[in-house]
This record gives sequence, structure tokens and C-alpha cells, in this order.
Amino acid sequence: MSTPTQNMTSKNTPAFSDPANTWNQRFAAPGFLFGAEPNGWLREHAHVWSPGEQVLCVADGEGRNSVWLAEQGLKVDAFDIAATGVAKARELAAQRGVTVNFAVADCDAYAWPDAALDGVAAIFVQFADPDLRARLFTNMVRSLKPGGWLVLQGYTPRQLDYRTGGPPLVSHLYTESLLREAFSELDIDTLREYEAELAEGSGHHGRSALIGMVARRP
Repeated sequence: MSTPTQNMTSKNTPAFSDPANTWNQRFAAPGFLFGAEPNGWLREHAHVWSPGEQVLCVADGEGRNSVWLAEQGLKVDAFDIAATGVAKARELAAQRGVTVNFAVADCDAYAWPDAALDGVAAIFVQFADPDLRARLFTNMVRSLKPGGWLVLQGYTPRQLDYRTGGPPLVSHLYTESLLREAFSELDIDTLREYEAELAEGSGHHGRSALIGMVARRP
């Protein structure tokens, strides 16, 4: 999901100078901005993990993905910059009778483990400008143990034509070549650009230009 952690900048847009406050306000609205059900790509590919394994959900917002993974029997950590989103996530976990280790943190401040996780779920983490994205992707890879799996989804530049979710900045969007280069240390099992109708709350709704990746640390 899209949750900013640092300034979102572009030559054509003003600096996103207070991301925590911005997303706290967005998540303070009634309901779930991106819905309460898991992302479809994550649901389709979560079989790479087995019950009891440790998975981290990056920038998890209101908890739709982390709570669902916990319902599948996984041990789940999750973080987000927005305290209001994390509060909703904790409520959702309690309602569904599962435990998730939630934290309020941005991507740079989060206590990333070293080679300790069986999985990382990174779903629409496209708040990141290229510099932040490089640090974020490095930390995601570093946190995986050998044999650990990354499941990632994002928007491609064609999403700028649809405008049904995601940042309006081409520098924040993904291509196959960008992901192959960024995750060259991983063995990529699946990497696919496609289009689909999303119905993930009001935040991701309508025809969308998507890219999904599933990759394993050797």
C-alpha cells in the first residue's frame, strides 16, 4: 500500500514535507482507505510461505495485508509511519482474533533485521523517491534469510493514464528493468506487468496498470 516515509519530491510537484501528518489525516477518515481485504497479488502468491514462518509487511497502513497473513498462520511483523493507520490495524487484528507485531516507524528508522525473515511483503510502497527506494529495497533484501521470499506489487508508468491510485510521479513507478536491477541479488520466480480492475477501498479503485514480482534470496 502507499504510505510515505520521507519527502516526496519532483521538479513538477512541491515537497511532501509532512508525510506522517498527511497519512494520519487520511487514515483518520471512517472506514479503510484501501479496504480491509488483502491485496490480490499477495493473496495469490502467499503460498510461498508456510504457517509459522516470519513475514514482515512494509508500510502496512491499516493492516489489511498483515492481518490476513496472520490469519494464514504466519508470524507477522508490520510497520507504518502513520499512528492512526497502525491503530486501525491493531483494531482489525483484535476483531479477527490474530496477533501481529505492529510498530509505528518510517522506512529508514525501522529496526530492520539481518537475514532473519522468511518473507517480506511490499505492496504499493511507491511513496519512495528513487533515493529512498534504493535504501528501502536494500533493507528488504538484507532482512531476508537465505531461502526467504519477497512478494511485491506496484504500479507501472502507464498508471499515469488511469489515475486510479498511486503517486502521480513517474519516478516512483516500477518497470521490469528497474525491478530486475534493484533485486539482482534475488532469484526472480515471477515478474509480470499486467492490467486489472482493482477494488481496494477508495484508494485503489478502477482499471490499473500493475506489476508483480515474487523473488527468493539464494
